[in-house]
Amino acid sequence: MVKVDQEKCIGCGACLAICPDMFELKDGKSVVKNQDANCDVKQAIESCPTNAISS
Repeated sequence: MVKVDQEKCIGCGACLAICPDMFELKDGKSVVKNQDANCDVKQAIESCPTNAISS
């Protein structure tokens, strides 16, 4: 299960750029909209500058 720590997230959109089918921005923060999206989750996790995404 992919999670985004809302306290760490700065809403930069890196995860959204890599996995637009999985992530979306709500209230300036990234949230997971589809756990089953077919995308490179590992790359999205590694791209997060604040390490807010985990699986």
